[in-house]
Amino acid sequence: MQRTSVNPWPWSVKLGYDQGQVLAGATRHLTCSGQTAVDAQGHPQHEGNMAAQIGLALDNLEAVLTAAGMSLANLTRLAIYATDMDAALQNFDMIGARLGSAGVAPPMTLLGVTRLAIPALMIEIEASAAD
Repeated sequence: MQRTSVNPWPWSVKLGYDQGQVLAGATRHLTCSGQTAVDAQGHPQHEGNMAAQIGLALDNLEAVLTAAGMSLANLTRLAIYATDMDAALQNFDMIGARLGSAGVAPPMTLLGVTRLAIPALMIEIEASAAD
């Protein structure tokens, strides 16, 4: 799969994501449900700790990607929902570090929401990937 970044303005690149990407040669496309800070039994973890919830949500996203034979490097889009925008932004570098280590800067959206399906959860990461 070949990626071509589309950035009519350079500001988003400094934040670690592209405004758009053209994908060529992709053979498989994976749509992931929103991944949160839950354990293997679906129980919420790290109540009130945004950093820990971001880390576990990313771990869970990686687990779904791995199960599909992919990795973070295959991400093509992220939608991130946060119940506390200030806490999300204070810890957003965690997401950038994980994506940067994978050499990927997918287009993304960060949205503030009133609550998630399980009240103890503070962050949910929805993703698409391709290879």
